[in-house]
Amino acid sequence: MKMLKRREFVELAATMGASLAWGGSARASTTAWHERRDLYPEGVASGDPDPSSVILWTRRPFKSGGPRLLTVEVAEDQEFRRVVAKASAPVAAESDWTTRVLVGHLKPARVYWYRFADEEGNGSRVGRTITAPLADDPRQVNFAFVSCQSVNEGKLNGYRRMIFEDERAAPADQLGFVLHLGDFIYEVVQYPEEQPTRYDRTIYDVGRIPDGGRTGNLHYPLTVDGYRVVYKGYLADPDLQDARARWPFVAIWDNHEFSWQGRQSIVQAGGKPQPGQTVKVAANQAWFEYIPARVKTPSGSLDTFGTLAVKNVPIEKWDDDGLGMEPNNLKAINSLIAYRSLRYGRHLDLILTDQHSFCGDDPTDAEGVGKIYDPAFNGMFSEPAMVALDAGRTFKGGKPPAELSFRDISIPNPRKDSPPRTLLGIRQKQWFKDQLRRSSATWKIWGNSLGALDLRADPENLPDGMTKQKWPADTFAQIGSHDYGSAYHERGEIYDLVRDSKITGFAIVSGDRHSFWAGYAASRLPPAKFDPVGISFVGASMTSPGAMEAYEHGLPKNHPLRPLFLADRPSGKPEWTFNMLLKHGVRSCLEYAKSFDLKRAHAVSNPKLSPHLEFVDMGGHGYATVRLTGGEMRTEFVCIPRPITRSDRPDGGPLRYRVVHTASLWKAGERPLLRQKVIEGDPGLSI
Repeated sequence: MKMLKRREFVELAATMGASLAWGGSARASTTAWHERRDLYPEGVASGDPDPSSVILWTRRPFKSGGPRLLTVEVAEDQEFRRVVAKASAPVAAESDWTTRVLVGHLKPARVYWYRFADEEGNGSRVGRTITAPLADDPRQVNFAFVSCQSVNEGKLNGYRRMIFEDERAAPADQLGFVLHLGDFIYEVVQYPEEQPTRYDRTIYDVGRIPDGGRTGNLHYPLTVDGYRVVYKGYLADPDLQDARARWPFVAIWDNHEFSWQGRQSIVQAGGKPQPGQTVKVAANQAWFEYIPARVKTPSGSLDTFGTLAVKNVPIEKWDDDGLGMEPNNLKAINSLIAYRSLRYGRHLDLILTDQHSFCGDDPTDAEGVGKIYDPAFNGMFSEPAMVALDAGRTFKGGKPPAELSFRDISIPNPRKDSPPRTLLGIRQKQWFKDQLRRSSATWKIWGNSLGALDLRADPENLPDGMTKQKWPADTFAQIGSHDYGSAYHERGEIYDLVRDSKITGFAIVSGDRHSFWAGYAASRLPPAKFDPVGISFVGASMTSPGAMEAYEHGLPKNHPLRPLFLADRPSGKPEWTFNMLLKHGVRSCLEYAKSFDLKRAHAVSNPKLSPHLEFVDMGGHGYATVRLTGGEMRTEFVCIPRPITRSDRPDGGPLRYRVVHTASLWKAGERPLLRQKVIEGDPGLSI
């Protein structure tokens, strides 16, 4: 990206409707700033940097009155002796007293300091931000990726660890930005007085949602005021505030920024799906108000989101790709387009996609599918049946089976005349493919909220008697249906494009699974040809409970398949054999649960199960960092203990482990190869 001239920047700011500040000669501050953090209760933030500009954010609430003006200053030094930009920043009740300012004419790959002040000089804390390198800059790129930060059920010790390490890193190794891959908030909120604990976690107070919905002890917003309460509750966390004050964030939403089980503008939170066009618009407005990002609003302005009149109307007509054609739905899902790309030096094109606003229905919701699911296998479902359901009428070149079978049960194929499932939607998918084709960066990284590595098991190898009925021979199982791990057709479209267009340096970073994963981007697994075209990672949750925590507290000790998920030692906590099930298979789990001999367990690993996996930790928490050069991608998993309480240590507390996965850049037609090294700690059964 070239450096923008002033006229071009003004035109850009106009298209975004942005308040703007134009960098110039450095001079000492003339603002009578004095820090009053209490008046800026959610801190400061910056987002979406490019080589010459960045968006700055704060919230300064006033008790009454009309719009007010703040002043923002940007300096080359923390003492503000070299201020290079100064501008007005409007705040108003209409935007919940939040403001966004686009600051331009900055120098590329530079650290800047910024602060806000009101008309009386009452000032925010000082924030730090960093511009992107120019598109031809060969310097290494460093960023972190995070997701799933429920402060209702935990504390953000991972951010304190991230800050502690970054402050002590060499300048060339410091992070340039933090990529947030969704679930910045959880819209479903528990109230401590109703449910003081969950598992062995304390329920922390987030706030009280006005005029919301409720499922059991879960309260959820239905209005913009309700979503605002949740964002303010989350941003009260001091470690999240410190992280947003240190780095620019680049964010994409997952499901909980809108609705737990919802899609498009459908609201669903444990009950039946309901039309929620007004709720989707409210969720988008609150995201815009609290997350600084280069997005276009209905108002055409970064000052306010604007007004969009929609009604909650059932969606009765769907197009051929599963998009609800009801006019209010279309207006709601297009009220804020969050998918976008970021060029960061010579080595990174970051392409962000939205997995929920345009996605089709879940194939397992189709009529009769429950009849070919056996709950005795604890979430496992026939992989061949899922492949057929996902592909719909495109299965095997347009020859879908008339029936789907599991053991001696057959059902009419409910999706034989349906289009293949899409998570991206047609328009976004075409945009994404175009971005991949056009990219000239060394590494093309797909940042999306949903994991893309298969969750696969081999229950066919269970010995007789462990379940009432055996799993069908020569049939793998898959687990879960909501992410790219089972979106075989759409995932295959993307991977085929990468292969056929001879795109190298393709990598995926994702979240949502509350677990660490490292492996290969491959359309098919054995017995089909295994032909990876890239590398794929999933980052653990920052705080949110994961599968292992749920199993520790909810899987009965007498469950016949417990050894596949937990191995109970005579004393101490159970070990997480679920990791071993996904990577090595049933036989390895049963051997380990019997002997606790890792060598013997690995000796009976199933080589056909998961050649796509190098690492999986279904109980991990923490974050990942990425370092990119012209020849290598290095991804480091920084795993912390379960973050139930806030650590009193400046480093955020101890580590469970630190594991590095490194891949050299491969040529077109070559197979990527990950090299793994445990730097410290013990990853347990994850390898």
